[in-house]
Amino acid sequence: MARQPKPDGRRIPRRESTLRRRPAHREPLPPILVVCGAKNTEPAYLRGLLASVDNRAVDVKIRICAQDPVSVVRHTATERDKAGDHYHRAWCVLDVDEFAHLNEALRLAEAENVEVALSNPCFELWLLLHHRAHHAPVAGYQQAKRHLVTHHPGYSKAAREFDFGHYRARWPDAVEHARKLAKPGEEAKVNPSSGMWRLIQEIVPAHLQS
Repeated sequence: MARQPKPDGRRIPRRESTLRRRPAHREPLPPILVVCGAKNTEPAYLRGLLASVDNRAVDVKIRICAQDPVSVVRHTATERDKAGDHYHRAWCVLDVDEFAHLNEALRLAEAENVEVALSNPCFELWLLLHHRAHHAPVAGYQQAKRHLVTHHPGYSKAAREFDFGHYRARWPDAVEHARKLAKPGEEAKVNPSSGMWRLIQEIVPAHLQS
């Protein structure tokens, strides 16, 4: 049956349910602790990514411990343990670079149940994978930077400002490129490789990863 028009000829608009208009809401999971072993690029990248994807179901706490890998892992485990059951999971973001005690750090991380997002040789390799696949070995930060500046002019890990705009639309490509370089947990043995993709999968909403 047709609806009766109002006196001025306009139809009475339908009234949608308030519940139907309300966006889906999920209680956030317990926070994830992420400790970065460098003070500039890594935390700035993660903050940019989190602001971009806006995953309200996951609360990520980013901390900085700009020391050697063993100290970073130990700091991560200590901060997690001091918080009791507050954190759902704890991660370290580390580079291979030229650290002498990396294997010790990885053994400690396994013993302490701390996840490691390791880039080999450095985080700049992960950034490069946003722009293209790369399979040839990289001889450290300076070579990685030479590859990267063709896509991110003026890049420097010492810069105070990090422009996430160079990566905002490209992180899914980096995930796919990185997945093909090394098996999870084998990054220390494979140059180039990065385990950042595993951390990204944990902090980015599932519907954006498909």
